[in-house]
Amino acid sequence: MVAASDYQEPNVVLLGGPGAGKGTQAEKLLEDRDMQHLATGDILRDEVDKGTELGLEAKKYMDKGELVPDDLVVDMVQKRLTDQKGYLFDGFPRTIDQAKALDDVVDLDLVAYIKISESEAVRRLSSRRVCSDCGKIFNTIFKPPEREGVCDECGGDLYQRDDDKPKVIRDRFETFLDETAPLIDFYRERGLLEEIDGEQEPDEVQKDIKSALHQGTG
Repeated sequence: MVAASDYQEPNVVLLGGPGAGKGTQAEKLLEDRDMQHLATGDILRDEVDKGTELGLEAKKYMDKGELVPDDLVVDMVQKRLTDQKGYLFDGFPRTIDQAKALDDVVDLDLVAYIKISESEAVRRLSSRRVCSDCGKIFNTIFKPPEREGVCDECGGDLYQRDDDKPKVIRDRFETFLDETAPLIDFYRERGLLEEIDGEQEPDEVQKDIKSALHQGTG
């Protein structure tokens, strides 16, 4: 039996296309685990909001529904790999080159591939709305505001992000299939991949992820 002081949190990748619910599942997983959450989507948007050099460069690609170039993403992530605890990677890696770069610095325990269809991705993401003042996220299907177009928290106006519009979502999904899906084979060959049905209820998805993590780490 391993002593509590010797326990090491696992290193996990949540892999999935736009709207797969990686952020939601990450939050649930972190509720009872002391892991460091690295969500590249949130980090990139933070860089965009701050107007940094990285953010301005990344925005050119994000607005068109394209993947941010590997060198920008890898540099951003590697700078944050400073803790000895387990990492929960959410939205990274997205390409084989990114996966190989991650392999050089981190030993993974599990890659959970949360799978949904393109139609489900469009349905979920085109319904998302963001508060222009406090940044709180709503969904007109799953988590609607009490008053249409108005934030429950601060009364700010709700808007639809450019990358949540149907055409951009479809472009993002196609980009995922073309450029990111090869990761499925990459990690399957290494015995790390577990495919999860992402169109189940969120709690069922989480149950499947935890089951896979338990089997993968003992």
